[in-house]
Amino acid sequence: MTYAQTLQYLYSKLPMYHRIGAAAYKADLKNTLEMCALLGEPHQAFATIHIAGTNGKGSVSHLLASVFQQAGYKTGLFTSPHLKDFRERIRINGRLIPKKDVTNFVRQWSKPFEPIHPSFFEWTAALAFDYFRDQEVDLAIIETGMGGRLDSTNVITPLLSVITNIGWDHMAFLGNTLPKIAGEKAGIIKQGKPVVIGETQSEVKDVFLSKAAEMQSPICFADEQLRAWLIKGFEKENPGSIYSVADKTGKEIIPELFLPLSGVYQQKNILTVITALLYLQNSFPELTIPVIKDGVANVVKNTHLQGRWQVLRKRPLTICDVGHNKEGIEVVVSQIRKIPFEKLHFVFGMVNDKDLALILPLLPAEAVYYFCKPDIPRGIDAELLQEHASRFGLRGNAYSSVTVAYRAAMSSAGRNDLVFAGGSTFVVAEIL
Repeated sequence: MTYAQTLQYLYSKLPMYHRIGAAAYKADLKNTLEMCALLGEPHQAFATIHIAGTNGKGSVSHLLASVFQQAGYKTGLFTSPHLKDFRERIRINGRLIPKKDVTNFVRQWSKPFEPIHPSFFEWTAALAFDYFRDQEVDLAIIETGMGGRLDSTNVITPLLSVITNIGWDHMAFLGNTLPKIAGEKAGIIKQGKPVVIGETQSEVKDVFLSKAAEMQSPICFADEQLRAWLIKGFEKENPGSIYSVADKTGKEIIPELFLPLSGVYQQKNILTVITALLYLQNSFPELTIPVIKDGVANVVKNTHLQGRWQVLRKRPLTICDVGHNKEGIEVVVSQIRKIPFEKLHFVFGMVNDKDLALILPLLPAEAVYYFCKPDIPRGIDAELLQEHASRFGLRGNAYSSVTVAYRAAMSSAGRNDLVFAGGSTFVVAEIL
């Protein structure tokens, strides 16, 4: 198979949650364990850090990988979904897995794996584990796809588990209360292995404490261990922020930490990342404060992170962000409110498993909307989204594609306007 044929095989023949939704979801680890057994247990051949959470796990994964890379460790990074290229899911020191390695793996293992009937994500996780072992990484940062307890990545035994936060997302699979969702995320906590919780939330704190006690795992809450405050933020000309980080006594431990990401939500992610790195300093002595600062500052350069409050253009100011659930949209709208503009143009699309009644009331009523459907089967039709949005006082037109909607917004916007694109990772992916 050529690389294009390989991708066609992966996309068309295997159930893929990000495209079709519930039909692709496998609620157990059986397939992944069988695949790893055939491969010779590659996931046991290297050290790992496991990341779960409703929001922020992608940013946290990239930031951790960047710091380890900066420290000189050969660092694997497994994330999902991809934005432009399938190979974004599997990187070593920021470099995408080569096309030939994807093709060779699928060619070699398609027949042995067929009786297992794996999903797209199970295939991808197996490929990542095999590639990281063959390339002899020093460690790999492994992001869950959904949930934790039954996620395909949950076959690893990490040095550290990280759970960023708990919010309303994927309720059909993870539960219809925050404690139930937290219980699924807590499933990545392993016997005797420490866990860092990024955000203390009263509704779910006891869930994590109980699971950690059951697993005899040391636990800490990042926002109880550290605090960070914004020294300076750059919204337009130079996206990024400078933070100061102190311990719980108020003693400054990292002065002037530059993060080249402007999203206000990154302040929480920074606390999570720094807490995790301080936990790991004994095992990885190269994780000094100067190295941590350099790794954070170079996250975009090192790992090519995209889609997080990403400035696409300055005149008109044009920004995209992958926030796509209630908590993510709340933060996006809050940040929009802090930017001066004459008129707001909002390119907006969603997928069909999101609760519109939770999300649409959060959106700014003064914006002009450009409703669109992400080019995947799960995408909500633009006309239907427009109809639902009108019930909440949101006005705009429906467009035939994300690209057409984006072009219409850019054509209508004045130099001092703000164009924002989001609502779904897949809207951002198509624009990028």
